[in-house]
Amino acid sequence: SLFRLKDLEVAELGDSDVHVKMLAAPINPADINMIQGTYAILSPLPAVAGNEGVGEVLEVGRRVTALKPGDWVIPAGAGLGTWRTHGVFPEEMLLKVPSDIPVLCAATLSVNPCTAYRMLADFETLAPGDSIIQNAANSGVGQAVIQIAKASGIKTVNVVRDRPDLPKLVERLMALGADHVVTEEMLRKPEMKDIFKNIPKPRLALNCVGGKSTTEMLRHLQPKGTMVTYGGMAKQPVMVPVSAFIFRDVRLRGFWMTQWRKDHAQDQESLASMMDALCQLIRRGQLAAPACTEVPLQDYKAALEASMKPFMSSKQILLL
Repeated sequence: SLFRLKDLEVAELGDSDVHVKMLAAPINPADINMIQGTYAILSPLPAVAGNEGVGEVLEVGRRVTALKPGDWVIPAGAGLGTWRTHGVFPEEMLLKVPSDIPVLCAATLSVNPCTAYRMLADFETLAPGDSIIQNAANSGVGQAVIQIAKASGIKTVNVVRDRPDLPKLVERLMALGADHVVTEEMLRKPEMKDIFKNIPKPRLALNCVGGKSTTEMLRHLQPKGTMVTYGGMAKQPVMVPVSAFIFRDVRLRGFWMTQWRKDHAQDQESLASMMDALCQLIRRGQLAAPACTEVPLQDYKAALEASMKPFMSSKQILLL
């Protein structure tokens, strides 16, 4: 294994630093990719893994003004190294979040819900009654898309892989607010027409699979619609029929949350309004944490193994 649990001294607290006691941190696919070296960010080793989580401020340096002991914080960007019990970080690497939201919501806030929020907001102007289609609908992002769309009156067509416990999964996604849940095989079937009798064809498709799944999803996109790719779980390229470009003028875009944060580093306003909107949804019970399994840090090996199993419908969360 590439991992060891290690006891380290907590660094000295500098003037602009914040001493944080970590509370909870999830294991995301990107964390694993980063460790395997197949991600766009490489950390110099040895490094602390984990890009997401929530912690409580214990102490602040004398120049720190925006944070105080007792505040809850999440990483402002990727690469913070959240799989630890304590850390000392520069103030600008942390974002304050309200401490009146559930700890698992806060721990899973900075990656998936933000990704879902941006993709729904930034590519097509969607109005209540419009629809979107997405694959890997039971992923962390997928679950957030369903809930944020539902709160905005946007209909969702959700594609999942066929699996042994399909009815259970369908029920879970419907409970989150999914309008339709279909398997990848069903995308090719004539019954899809029935779905689009009640709701308009989607103007936006969200893809984190690639390969055949994507090509099938594109078929149902409205002319001039946009497909946004934010992941490639099938490890296959996105194949687009020429006719989709010529006769339907579909647009293909990409999205990476880390890049959005870089591009908006000087634009605190758009970050604050997004976080605010997401925390409001959480408080109103319209955005829940994904299905989670809580694991104490010392059992990290079991948690890592579980997080890499196929059809894993529960996110492993390290309790720190």
